[in-house]
Amino acid sequence: MSAQNQIRRTTVPQIARRKGGEPIVSLTSYHAHTAAIVDKHADFILVGDSLGMVMHGMESTVGVPLDLMIMHGKAVVRGTKKALIVVDMPFGTYEESPNIAFRNAAKIMKETGCGAVKLEGGKRMAETIRFLTERGIPVMAHIGLTPQSSHVLGGFKTQGRDEDSWPLHEEDARAVSEAGAFAVVLEGMVEPLAAKITKQIDIPTIGIGASAECDGQILVLEDMLGLNPWTPKFVKVYGQLGPMIEQAVSDYAEDVKSRAFPTEDQVYR
Repeated sequence: MSAQNQIRRTTVPQIARRKGGEPIVSLTSYHAHTAAIVDKHADFILVGDSLGMVMHGMESTVGVPLDLMIMHGKAVVRGTKKALIVVDMPFGTYEESPNIAFRNAAKIMKETGCGAVKLEGGKRMAETIRFLTERGIPVMAHIGLTPQSSHVLGGFKTQGRDEDSWPLHEEDARAVSEAGAFAVVLEGMVEPLAAKITKQIDIPTIGIGASAECDGQILVLEDMLGLNPWTPKFVKVYGQLGPMIEQAVSDYAEDVKSRAFPTEDQVYR
């Protein structure tokens, strides 16, 4: 393949340099075919552990195993050419020690071919972030509402409603930035706090239920396509695929029952 025809993936440094520049576009994806569509428009694609809830019917992300993340990560990498692929480290694979985190992060990157991993936690995970980045593992951080800690938080609760808690979130943001994370997701955070943090730190902030002032935005693909019967407040629904799919399945079922399908166009003579 000639050099001019070769498509190059977005890199971690390219994302990091977007701080304060053109907003960063991101969505989740868990399969090769949806990833191929998203790849045309997104700067990075997150293979999120939200797949446990979206695809596998789990009540939370806590039960997602490492091998499941790797399987979906492989599919997304295979289906894409342009976007940076970031894979979530699932609960229990990085909290115990930096050494264990490195072993599991290296396994994810080697087996999927992704370009970075993401892990949840602020100041408490700064040592691990530094350990990983010093050893060649690019890390995207995640603070605010951290779904893997939902049991401790008492559910999926918006963070920062009490202004007295703001310094703790600001401290988390500074800690992950200084530890070497190349970007940080701000989830479920009141708008003025997310905007303030974005101005305070040197790495891009990626908002989900945060602020338009963030350096980029991310949504769960199935949410914004209308495939989730319950839509969080922070989601703008850009398509109603749920009702469209149901109607298509209903039409198919009726055609089968009435023998209207298959027709001469769908059989071999």
